[in-house]
Amino acid sequence: MEKLISKYFVPGKTFSLAEFEQDGGYQAARAVFDKFPDPKALVEEVKKSNLRGLGGAGFPAGMKWSLVPQNTGKPVYLVVNADEGEPGTFKDKYILRHVPHLLLEGIIIAAYANNVHKAYIYIRGEYTHPYDMLQKAVKEAYDKGYLGKQIFGREFALDVVVHRGAGAYICGEETGLLESLEGKKGFPRLKPPFPAVVGLFGCPTVINNVETLSYLPYILNRGAEWFAKLGSEKNGGLRLFSVSGHVQKPGVYELPLGVSLREIIYTHAGGIRGDRKLKAVVPGGLSAAIFRADEIDVGMDFDQLRAKNTMAGSAGVIVMDETTCIVKALYVTMRFYGHESCGQCSPCREGTGWVSKILRRVAEGRGRTGDVNNLLDICSFMGGTTICALADGAAMPLRSYIEKFREEFEYYVKHGKSMVDGTALETQTLHDTSHMSHVGS
Repeated sequence: MEKLISKYFVPGKTFSLAEFEQDGGYQAARAVFDKFPDPKALVEEVKKSNLRGLGGAGFPAGMKWSLVPQNTGKPVYLVVNADEGEPGTFKDKYILRHVPHLLLEGIIIAAYANNVHKAYIYIRGEYTHPYDMLQKAVKEAYDKGYLGKQIFGREFALDVVVHRGAGAYICGEETGLLESLEGKKGFPRLKPPFPAVVGLFGCPTVINNVETLSYLPYILNRGAEWFAKLGSEKNGGLRLFSVSGHVQKPGVYELPLGVSLREIIYTHAGGIRGDRKLKAVVPGGLSAAIFRADEIDVGMDFDQLRAKNTMAGSAGVIVMDETTCIVKALYVTMRFYGHESCGQCSPCREGTGWVSKILRRVAEGRGRTGDVNNLLDICSFMGGTTICALADGAAMPLRSYIEKFREEFEYYVKHGKSMVDGTALETQTLHDTSHMSHVGS
């Protein structure tokens, strides 16, 4: 399979503007004005490509664009979500570090399609080196006349602003991101209205992920039908899979949407390290429901994974071998969500904090009869009850870890130690990071 984006992932190298152009860079952006004199035709082309939003939600990109009103008297903004905060996910970082001009070319195409003249790239604050590389690329593009007034000599202006976040997971949620970009707390907004209609500064706004935009030049250069055929039904093209955990060759792999999870683990990532047995896999970033080892013969696209009661999410594949204690793994997961909840919604604020407290107690060998059932009971009140999907993202692994490995949790509570490694976590002396310091203590 030909590599499109990942061919640029050369260790220690960032492709300059000149090098990118030598490889055909900016040809699609330069030609888009003549190829699609009516931007609506470009939107239809992206629809036909079956390009999905590759940040996690998987919403068809062309459909999202078509929902943006153009006659409101307000400017339309493009916001690029580069706040890659989902644990187990690191593919956007590779684009930003190695080939930031590919993203900028995608931004130009998306801006033309949606009549956007100002775009913001909201980049994760911890991405210091990618931020520097992106800023350098933006300057190169301005100096060459590819950004600014009359780009490519056309009567089309586009400014790009790079904005650094401050390290909050919640700002990866698109409306929390908008609030942060406006200088406010990153509290997600109630929807509707959706950002397409009322987004940044109250104006219509297109929000796309780094990887999503980076595939646009290929769609324009080779055609929507070609791109659609690369993937599976209704899931066009390739995708960057971040593979980590107990595999021989962790890394980023560019593969067709619909590739089997087994193939990703055993063919591309080299199988399980130390020839151990596979125990479990998280298929789409930490928020996704877990799979047991006997469930990995599944196509890795948005629809097939949804049918298996999990999600493709951000394509962060986290592999766990037989030495993994699922109880401890779930505690680390829930501690993260308890810490990152913005606290705006009670079911999320109280639920993630409470769950984190109970799991900490269990992991330290102080579990109580009824803890496992209580965890599932709390979980039932979290999903679908909050403004954003953070609580849902916490409830999905919570429920699946327990339901698929319940015997480990029951053993840990009964014996005060893990059935896998025979140990318990040492009692923590620091204050718990959750908001529920008094519950379950």
